[in-house]
Amino acid sequence: MDEKMKELSQVLPSEIEARSFEIITEELGERTFPEKEAPIVKRVIHTTADFEYADSLVFSPGAVDKALEALKNGACIVTDTNMGKSGINKRALASLGGEVYCFMADEDVAKKAAAFGTTRAVASMDKAAEMGKDCIFAVGNAPTALVRLYELIQEEKIHPKLIIGVPVGFVNVVPSKELIISLPDTPYIVARGRKGGSNVAAAICNAMLYLAEGRSL
Repeated sequence: MDEKMKELSQVLPSEIEARSFEIITEELGERTFPEKEAPIVKRVIHTTADFEYADSLVFSPGAVDKALEALKNGACIVTDTNMGKSGINKRALASLGGEVYCFMADEDVAKKAAAFGTTRAVASMDKAAEMGKDCIFAVGNAPTALVRLYELIQEEKIHPKLIIGVPVGFVNVVPSKELIISLPDTPYIVARGRKGGSNVAAAICNAMLYLAEGRSL
């Protein structure tokens, strides 16, 4: 056998995910997290291979419990990208009576954004507010979506069951996340700093869906 091939771990396909989580737990060492937050932190690390999320992910008090209750009562999930939407486990969400929405490509959203000189992300949040449904917002790309959610909450036009604030980038990303953290009565999970992404938003959603189903990871 090629010497380099010998360095590869012999793991069955069905065991890869479990082994990955074992490695993550090992490398976290003595770090501990609240029981229901741990699977979320670990799944984000599993998705990104980035252990900095162990420090940057912040949870408002009771955020996970409130989100799980909402999901079990059929809350929907609204994303700011179709990539984020595609990454969410729709079977698990549907089993709880929920649905995932992304309005970014909708024609009415594009027209409203153009008419008001704003972004599609802003118009998408307005459309979500008009649905009148219990919603979890998973924002992994657009800081303007977080800013608009903050404004809608201040105006008492929307009451999110949870905001997942994990946009990635350099322009307005950090302050938009801090706006969400400043909200006193809105549950949130936020990745402080510049890192994040639609894959991170989807990973957090999936971790909570699996918790709602009774899975630990």
